Amino acid sequence: MRQLYDGISGRTVGWMPTCKQCSSAFTVTPLEEELRAKMAPEFGGKRFEIPAPTLCPDCRQQRRLFWRNERTLYRRTCDACKKSIISVYPTKSAFPVYCTECWWSDKWDPRSFGRNVDFNRPFFPQINELQNVVPRLALNVVNNENSEFINLSGSNKNCYLLFAAEFNEDCLYGYQVIKSTGCIDAGDCTESQYCFEVTDVDKCHTVSFSQNCTNCSDSMFLFDCKGCADCLFSVNLRNKRFHIRNKPFTPAEYAKEKRALLQEMAKGGLPKMRQEFSRFKEQSIHRAREVVSCENVTGDYLKNSRNLQNCFDVSYGEDCANIFTGFQIKDLLDVCHTTDAQLGYESLSLGYGSYNAIFTHGSWGSKHLLYCDIVQSGSHMCGCVSMKPGKHCILNKQYTKEEYESLVPTVIEHMRSTQEWGEFFPAGISPFAYNETTAQQYFPLTEMESKSRGWPWREEETELPDVKKIIAASTLPTDITQVPDDILQWAIKCEATNRPFRIVKKELEFYRERGFPLPHFHPDERHRRRMLRRNPRTLWGRKCMHCGKEMQTTYAPERPEKVYCEECYLKEVY
Repeated sequence: MRQLYDGISGRTVGWMPTCKQCSSAFTVTPLEEELRAKMAPEFGGKRFEIPAPTLCPDCRQQRRLFWRNERTLYRRTCDACKKSIISVYPTKSAFPVYCTECWWSDKWDPRSFGRNVDFNRPFFPQINELQNVVPRLALNVVNNENSEFINLSGSNKNCYLLFAAEFNEDCLYGYQVIKSTGCIDAGDCTESQYCFEVTDVDKCHTVSFSQNCTNCSDSMFLFDCKGCADCLFSVNLRNKRFHIRNKPFTPAEYAKEKRALLQEMAKGGLPKMRQEFSRFKEQSIHRAREVVSCENVTGDYLKNSRNLQNCFDVSYGEDCANIFTGFQIKDLLDVCHTTDAQLGYESLSLGYGSYNAIFTHGSWGSKHLLYCDIVQSGSHMCGCVSMKPGKHCILNKQYTKEEYESLVPTVIEHMRSTQEWGEFFPAGISPFAYNETTAQQYFPLTEMESKSRGWPWREEETELPDVKKIIAASTLPTDITQVPDDILQWAIKCEATNRPFRIVKKELEFYRERGFPLPHFHPDERHRRRMLRRNPRTLWGRKCMHCGKEMQTTYAPERPEKVYCEECYLKEVY
């Protein structure tokens, strides 16, 4: 491990160990050390320091995301009431799986599976044994209405195949959709209505085939536009109306061009339009980083935050490092997918008032957790699995407050001796296969690569839908008016993956109303392509292509886009 110094002040600015997984050197900064020290647990007046990480930030993120299955759903039976349910766990899982009603019922108690700590064995295998017997919740959902096929989502109504989404109505095929209505094929979409095939849009209405837009309406094929209406094939516009390819038109001329566009689309012109827009977008000015109303931050897609280091997709964050997707957070380090949480380290899926969750997967309204796997509204727990409200439990066994505070330090010392203390759960005890998880999205591996690391892989079993027939996407009419109602009883074979998928009624009505052709790709493939439009969660150093100043950006130096520093970008677009 090498110490790093500031060449001017001579102060220590971090450490540079080597990642034990990928062998790359990485920096441990003073902010990270400060946060780790703040979260060191204390029992009986003794603090138990958390050691420095042994993996680089990317490998730590990959290990955590191995525990998050967002969109791989299975039809199976609830092991309690035996009714047919949708679950993120397949039928042949090692553990029981309960539907929401059964899991939350008083008919079972997770403490009935409690066991003593065996100090003659490592602690992680003991947690894994507990994982294999305690019932797990089929889906992580709450307060949804008529929205069976969604996960990690709450307060949605009449939604379908929506993931990591909240407070939506009539939305289909979305990811990170928040407070929106009638949006289809949307990713990172907030407070928007009736948008289609959009990524990173906020407060938009009837916008389609667009990215990085705010307060726009009645437009198609936009990139980095704000406050625009009735615009087509345009980039970097601010508060414009009736523009096509960044040029102004009269309302009558614009209406004529838009009719021609829809007619061309009906004749199969959509692929050509996508290509044209992609070329036009590539030639536009690109902001080095999407950072708004922030102070002292590094990362991308950051809003209303301060003192963030290497963070991505964070709003209303403060004093955090290595956070990947967070809202209203403070004092977090190495956490993925979190909302309304404070004090957390090497964890994921923290929310709804989570406080002081360390090395934990799934803490909702819970506090003071160590090495827990799913705790709903509990506190002061260590090594627990699938726990409902309660406190002072170790390996799901109930203790008194005094017993708990006496035994946990012994567990920590034991984990130190087995070299487990300070490490997140090993990938091998995740309840999911690698290719089921979000890790595959951000750190894609082949089956052979995954298995060579000893990580499980699930063979894809295409479940044939109960339909009258399956047709190839290439045989679909390009004109939506030529699509018969019978399409609702058919399945379409994806052009890229050959996986069959269905069209639902609300979706067909939307396409007909807007004059859009049916999709040719499976929803998972459409999601994959949307995510590819976003830059990776990596910062590079490169020069502004206008003033030549050194800057940080998520656009790799070899990419062809015209990338400007913040000062040059703002001067150019405003």
